[in-house]
Amino acid sequence: MPHAAPTAPTWRTVRDSLRAHAVTLLGMLALMWVLEALDWALPFWQLDAHGIRPRSVAGLPGIVLAPFLHAGFAHLAANSAPFLALGGLTMLGGRAIFWAVTVWVILVGGGAVWLLAPADGIHLGASGLIFGYLGFLLSRGIFERSFGWTLVALAILVLYGGMVLGVLPTRPEVSWQGHLFGFASGIVAAWAIFPGGKSLYG
Repeated sequence: MPHAAPTAPTWRTVRDSLRAHAVTLLGMLALMWVLEALDWALPFWQLDAHGIRPRSVAGLPGIVLAPFLHAGFAHLAANSAPFLALGGLTMLGGRAIFWAVTVWVILVGGGAVWLLAPADGIHLGASGLIFGYLGFLLSRGIFERSFGWTLVALAILVLYGGMVLGVLPTRPEVSWQGHLFGFASGIVAAWAIFPGGKSLYG
Protein backbone atom coordinates (compact mmCIF):
# COMPACT_ATOMS: atom_id res chain seq x y z
CA MET A 1 0.00 0.00 0.00
CA PRO A 2 1.59 3.34 -0.97
CA HIS A 3 2.48 5.75 1.78
CA ALA A 4 0.88 9.18 1.80
CA ALA A 5 3.23 12.02 1.04
CA PRO A 6 4.22 14.02 4.13
CA THR A 7 2.20 17.18 4.49
CA ALA A 8 3.88 20.56 4.70
CA PRO A 9 3.81 22.14 8.15
CA THR A 10 1.00 24.61 8.65
CA TRP A 11 1.50 28.14 9.94
CA ARG A 12 -0.01 27.07 13.26
CA THR A 13 2.49 24.22 13.55
CA VAL A 14 5.40 26.55 12.76
CA ARG A 15 4.08 29.16 15.20
CA ASP A 16 3.67 26.62 18.00
CA SER A 17 7.15 25.24 17.34
CA LEU A 18 8.74 28.70 17.44
CA ARG A 19 6.83 29.50 20.62
CA ALA A 20 8.11 26.31 22.27
CA HIS A 21 11.65 27.18 21.18
CA ALA A 22 11.33 30.67 22.62
CA VAL A 23 9.94 29.37 25.91
CA THR A 24 12.88 26.96 26.26
CA LEU A 25 15.57 29.54 25.53
CA LEU A 26 13.97 32.34 27.54
CA GLY A 27 13.38 29.92 30.41
CA MET A 28 17.07 28.99 30.50
CA LEU A 29 18.08 32.65 30.31
CA ALA A 30 15.58 33.59 33.02
CA LEU A 31 17.13 30.96 35.29
CA MET A 32 20.54 32.58 34.78
CA TRP A 33 19.15 36.01 35.69
CA VAL A 34 17.31 34.69 38.74
CA LEU A 35 20.47 33.03 40.02
CA GLU A 36 22.49 36.19 39.44
CA ALA A 37 19.86 38.25 41.27
CA LEU A 38 19.99 35.81 44.19
CA ASP A 39 23.79 35.99 44.19
CA TRP A 40 23.56 39.78 44.39
CA ALA A 41 20.80 39.86 47.03
CA LEU A 42 22.17 37.03 49.17
CA PRO A 43 25.97 37.26 48.88
CA PHE A 44 26.49 34.94 51.84
CA TRP A 45 25.23 32.09 49.64
CA GLN A 46 28.39 32.51 47.54
CA LEU A 47 26.79 30.99 44.45
CA ASP A 48 29.81 31.80 42.31
CA ALA A 49 31.86 29.40 44.41
CA HIS A 50 29.87 26.59 42.77
CA GLY A 51 31.49 27.06 39.37
CA ILE A 52 34.04 24.64 37.95
CA ARG A 53 37.04 24.22 40.24
CA PRO A 54 39.53 22.17 38.21
CA ARG A 55 40.55 18.81 39.64
CA SER A 56 38.63 19.42 42.86
CA VAL A 57 36.10 16.76 43.81
CA ALA A 58 33.98 19.49 45.41
CA GLY A 59 34.10 21.32 42.08
CA LEU A 60 32.59 18.49 40.04
CA PRO A 61 28.98 19.77 40.37
CA GLY A 62 30.24 22.99 38.83
CA ILE A 63 30.46 21.23 35.46
CA VAL A 64 26.65 21.35 35.33
CA LEU A 65 26.12 24.53 37.37
CA ALA A 66 28.77 26.81 35.82
CA PRO A 67 26.84 27.76 32.63
CA PHE A 68 24.04 29.21 34.78
CA LEU A 69 26.29 31.24 37.13
CA HIS A 70 27.95 34.55 36.28
CA ALA A 71 30.45 36.95 37.83
CA GLY A 72 28.04 39.89 37.94
CA PHE A 73 25.22 41.37 35.89
CA ALA A 74 27.60 42.81 33.27
CA HIS A 75 29.01 39.33 32.64
CA LEU A 76 25.52 37.88 32.25
CA ALA A 77 24.31 40.77 30.06
CA ALA A 78 27.25 40.24 27.70
CA ASN A 79 26.31 36.56 27.35
CA SER A 80 22.55 36.99 26.99
CA ALA A 81 22.27 38.11 23.34
CA PRO A 82 24.71 35.55 21.88
CA PHE A 83 23.06 32.81 23.96
CA LEU A 84 19.66 33.64 22.49
CA ALA A 85 21.00 34.07 18.95
CA LEU A 86 23.24 31.01 18.70
CA GLY A 87 21.02 28.86 20.92
CA GLY A 88 18.04 29.83 18.77
CA LEU A 89 19.85 28.90 15.55
CA THR A 90 20.88 25.58 17.08
CA MET A 91 17.27 24.91 18.05
CA LEU A 92 16.06 25.52 14.49
CA GLY A 93 17.37 22.03 13.77
CA GLY A 94 14.91 20.64 16.32
CA ARG A 95 14.65 20.42 20.08
CA ALA A 96 16.19 16.94 20.19
CA ILE A 97 19.33 18.23 18.48
CA PHE A 98 19.36 21.35 20.68
CA TRP A 99 19.24 19.34 23.89
CA ALA A 100 21.79 16.81 22.63
CA VAL A 101 24.23 19.62 21.81
CA THR A 102 23.50 21.48 25.05
CA VAL A 103 24.01 18.47 27.32
CA TRP A 104 27.08 17.32 25.38
CA VAL A 105 28.78 20.73 25.51
CA ILE A 106 28.01 21.22 29.20
CA LEU A 107 29.30 17.79 30.21
CA VAL A 108 32.18 17.30 27.79
CA GLY A 109 33.33 20.91 27.50
CA GLY A 110 32.91 21.49 31.22
CA GLY A 111 34.53 18.17 32.03
CA ALA A 112 37.56 19.13 29.94
CA VAL A 113 37.83 22.42 31.83
CA TRP A 114 37.67 20.55 35.14
CA LEU A 115 40.35 18.12 33.98
CA LEU A 116 42.77 20.39 32.13
CA ALA A 117 42.38 24.04 33.18
CA PRO A 118 44.71 25.56 35.81
CA ALA A 119 43.52 24.89 39.35
CA ASP A 120 43.98 28.46 40.59
CA GLY A 121 40.54 29.80 39.69
CA ILE A 122 36.81 29.16 39.38
CA HIS A 123 35.32 28.94 35.89
CA LEU A 124 31.72 30.04 35.39
CA GLY A 125 29.40 31.61 32.83
CA ALA A 126 27.39 30.61 29.78
CA SER A 127 30.19 31.49 27.35
CA GLY A 128 31.46 27.90 27.18
CA LEU A 129 27.98 26.78 26.13
CA ILE A 130 27.72 29.68 23.67
CA PHE A 131 31.04 28.70 22.09
CA GLY A 132 29.70 25.15 21.90
CA TYR A 133 26.72 26.36 19.89
CA LEU A 134 29.12 28.37 17.72
CA GLY A 135 31.32 25.35 17.00
CA PHE A 136 28.28 23.21 16.25
CA LEU A 137 26.73 25.74 13.88
CA LEU A 138 29.97 26.45 12.02
CA SER A 139 30.59 22.75 11.38
CA ARG A 140 27.06 21.37 10.98
CA GLY A 141 26.87 22.16 7.27
CA ILE A 142 30.11 20.27 6.67
CA PHE A 143 29.14 17.10 8.53
CA GLU A 144 25.53 17.15 7.33
CA ARG A 145 26.65 18.01 3.78
CA SER A 146 23.99 20.70 3.74
CA PHE A 147 24.27 23.76 1.50
CA GLY A 148 21.66 25.60 3.57
CA TRP A 149 23.46 25.10 6.88
CA THR A 150 26.76 26.01 5.21
CA LEU A 151 25.19 29.35 4.26
CA VAL A 152 24.06 29.74 7.87
CA ALA A 153 27.65 29.10 8.98
CA LEU A 154 28.94 31.78 6.61
CA ALA A 155 26.39 34.27 7.96
CA ILE A 156 27.44 33.43 11.52
CA LEU A 157 31.08 33.97 10.57
CA VAL A 158 30.21 37.45 9.35
CA LEU A 159 28.28 38.30 12.52
CA TYR A 160 30.18 36.37 15.20
CA GLY A 161 33.48 35.41 13.56
CA GLY A 162 35.42 37.61 15.94
CA MET A 163 34.24 35.43 18.82
CA VAL A 164 36.51 32.62 17.62
CA LEU A 165 39.48 34.61 18.93
CA GLY A 166 38.03 34.00 22.39
CA VAL A 167 39.56 30.52 22.35
CA LEU A 168 43.01 32.15 22.64
CA PRO A 169 44.58 33.16 25.98
CA THR A 170 44.41 36.89 25.31
CA ARG A 171 42.84 38.10 28.58
CA PRO A 172 43.83 36.63 31.96
CA GLU A 173 40.42 37.32 33.53
CA VAL A 174 38.58 35.34 30.82
CA SER A 175 38.20 31.55 30.90
CA TRP A 176 39.61 30.93 27.44
CA GLN A 177 39.79 27.22 28.33
CA GLY A 178 36.01 27.19 28.70
CA HIS A 179 35.70 28.86 25.30
CA LEU A 180 38.16 26.48 23.65
CA PHE A 181 36.72 23.26 25.07
CA GLY A 182 33.16 24.45 24.49
CA PHE A 183 33.94 25.26 20.86
CA ALA A 184 35.70 21.93 20.31
CA SER A 185 32.92 19.93 21.96
CA GLY A 186 30.37 21.68 19.72
CA ILE A 187 32.28 20.54 16.63
CA VAL A 188 32.45 16.99 17.98
CA ALA A 189 28.70 17.12 18.65
CA ALA A 190 28.06 18.03 15.00
CA TRP A 191 30.29 15.16 13.86
CA ALA A 192 28.51 12.70 16.18
CA ILE A 193 24.96 13.81 15.34
CA PHE A 194 25.46 13.73 11.55
CA PRO A 195 27.50 10.60 10.77
CA GLY A 196 27.79 10.15 7.03
CA GLY A 197 25.68 13.25 6.46
CA LYS A 198 22.54 11.76 8.07
CA SER A 199 21.06 12.96 11.35
CA LEU A 200 20.73 10.53 14.24
CA TYR A 201 17.41 12.24 14.98
CA GLY A 202 15.82 11.67 11.58
